[in-house]
Amino acid sequence: MSEAGEADVAWVALGSNVGDRAAHLAFARERIAGLPGTRLLAASAVEETAPIGPVSQGPYLNQMLRIETTLPPAALLHELQAIERLAGRVRDVRWGPRTLDLDIVLYARQTADDRGLRVPHPEIHNRDFWQRELHELDAPLPPRP
Repeated sequence: MSEAGEADVAWVALGSNVGDRAAHLAFARERIAGLPGTRLLAASAVEETAPIGPVSQGPYLNQMLRIETTLPPAALLHELQAIERLAGRVRDVRWGPRTLDLDIVLYARQTADDRGLRVPHPEIHNRDFWQRELHELDAPLPPRP
């Protein structure tokens, strides 16, 4: 966190390819907007994309949110994973199908480089749909590593 309790802007990616995908995204938007010290500033259009990775599965619905939050990256990740679990997410197959996938893609002023959490997200430049969604929400793309 920049300063204790100081709000920052973050971009969070939403994805779903199991069950009622649109309902899962709506659930995530509502829950994220209700997190402590957090408010939803904007949401990109929802788009359907092909799955990434070696596991055969159906297409995803994806969306990006711009939020203002006082939560630092690790605390936001903890909250996002709790939302995933509430939506029935089970982490048993890497790159597998999921009811809900929530990723911290970027913070305006903060970074993280811990086991299990890197911000900016290391795949930001490899996912065209994230780049489109970030552009739609006026996010400053970090330079390529």
